[in-house]
Amino acid sequence: MAFSRRLETKTVQKMIMLYCNEMHGTEKNELCAECSDLFKYAKQRIDKCYYGDRKPVCSKCKVHCYKPEMRKNIKEVMRFSGPKIFLKSPVLSLRYLYRKRFKSNI
Repeated sequence: MAFSRRLETKTVQKMIMLYCNEMHGTEKNELCAECSDLFKYAKQRIDKCYYGDRKPVCSKCKVHCYKPEMRKNIKEVMRFSGPKIFLKSPVLSLRYLYRKRFKSNI
């Protein structure tokens, strides 16, 4: 898997983990069944991205490959975790922001 897709997968995993730990009361580094399913789905979508190794960040993508229900769920996770992720993973956050700003020209 290309670096950009690995980074995207890691970012999504951290965001879902943060959301699940705080909203569903799971232990650190554990996911409930619902959040585990969401992560598996998100990873599958990232792995099969139409753009392959040139994958933009999902928020800048023109192709919406998530099912409507899963898209709603991931948006909720991102809205909750987005502002908090910088404190939990500053390097990962800065890499994401860089990719969002400079690498998403599809």
